[in-house]
Amino acid sequence: MRKKAALHNLGCKVNAYELEAMQQMLEKEGYEIVPFEPGADVYVINTCTVTNIADRKSRQMLHRAKKMNPQAVVAAVGCYAQVKGEELKKDPAIDLVIGSNRKSELVRELERYFQTGEKMVDRSDWKTDRAYEEMEISRTEGHSRAFLKVQDGCDQFCTYCIIPYARGRVRSRGIPEVTAECRRLTDAGIRELVITGIHLCSYGKDLKDGTSLLDLLEAIHAIEGVERIRLGSLEPGTLTEDFIRRMAGMEKICPHFHLSLQSGCDRTLKRMNRRYDTAMFRKTCEDLRRYYEHPALTADIITGFPGETEEDFEACRAFTEEISFFETHVFPYSRREGTKAAVMPDQVTMQVKKERSSVLLELHRNKQKEFLQYYFGKPVEVLFEEQTEIDGIPYWIGHGREYQKVLLSSSEDLTGEIRTVMPLRLRGDCLI
Repeated sequence: MRKKAALHNLGCKVNAYELEAMQQMLEKEGYEIVPFEPGADVYVINTCTVTNIADRKSRQMLHRAKKMNPQAVVAAVGCYAQVKGEELKKDPAIDLVIGSNRKSELVRELERYFQTGEKMVDRSDWKTDRAYEEMEISRTEGHSRAFLKVQDGCDQFCTYCIIPYARGRVRSRGIPEVTAECRRLTDAGIRELVITGIHLCSYGKDLKDGTSLLDLLEAIHAIEGVERIRLGSLEPGTLTEDFIRRMAGMEKICPHFHLSLQSGCDRTLKRMNRRYDTAMFRKTCEDLRRYYEHPALTADIITGFPGETEEDFEACRAFTEEISFFETHVFPYSRREGTKAAVMPDQVTMQVKKERSSVLLELHRNKQKEFLQYYFGKPVEVLFEEQTEIDGIPYWIGHGREYQKVLLSSSEDLTGEIRTVMPLRLRGDCLI
């Protein structure tokens, strides 16, 4: 009888890609993939450790899996498993601990466990492991857009971040392997590829042959069948004017750029150990707007970082308003054990963090509305993905090239279709 496997993902887009790859590995070896509910023989939880809250969610999901079937094998996989491996080995709810850069060994470790019943902690050495772990997907379930992981690891060591210790140093995937996967995905009906990595702008630095992210993008752009390319998070220091100029010449790249800001205050950026200042960030945004008509610029911002004064926050707020992002993802600073920021003096209270977050979220809502109103009466090319119902009326949901969400009422089946539509009004954050 085929063993039943249930999988659950926590965390980022890279984790989501890796979970799909692990699912397809299990399918290939004869496992039946079932919902994350009682009755599975194997539960695989791809964990996250970016914050203490992420750690707690990972533990809760692992224990929930064991409660659903006490006889099942529960595998803790990924970042939390990497950082807390020896601790998790002592947890009776967890049978396998598979860390970063070891996920491709999931099937082998499961088979070993079924034969021996012996717990195992299998983790990489983040200081010395320099090999990119080859994982791939050949399709994605129910979507016309697919994440495509091309890079892993980070060498930045920002003071608030645990990820270099969980993911290791920068490792890049070879262009031939990436383009081969692109072709498989487009053959399977994927129309948009989202290029992602842990620190995407570092792509190629470890290859020592001059290969850069631009080289990779040009290779993907040249593939027949690739219709849209969307980029993951980018660093302003990498986006020089020459980089932007060359990128603008690749018409398949969507003008939607998520820029890693974290703070609009230079004093805070320095304490975060970010490798840029607001002047460099401003120049990047100006260059993007020079080469693209109306690009969607989005950013993450942390409020209440240790030592952030009212003056620092006001500088951040003013800079955020000046840049005028399409979307601003706002996070109160989360004290992460094992990082330099966790032991910095002048920790900010949660009440102040939340108050500052509220100010930036209100600014976000106003700027987003302003950005979307630009498209009233203008043609927008939309990739439609799924159907929903609003007030009893069926709508198709899709995204424009600038990642604006669009709703279209239609009796046609528009799954995976790219259509040009004319937005007339707003409903919440959606163009109708």
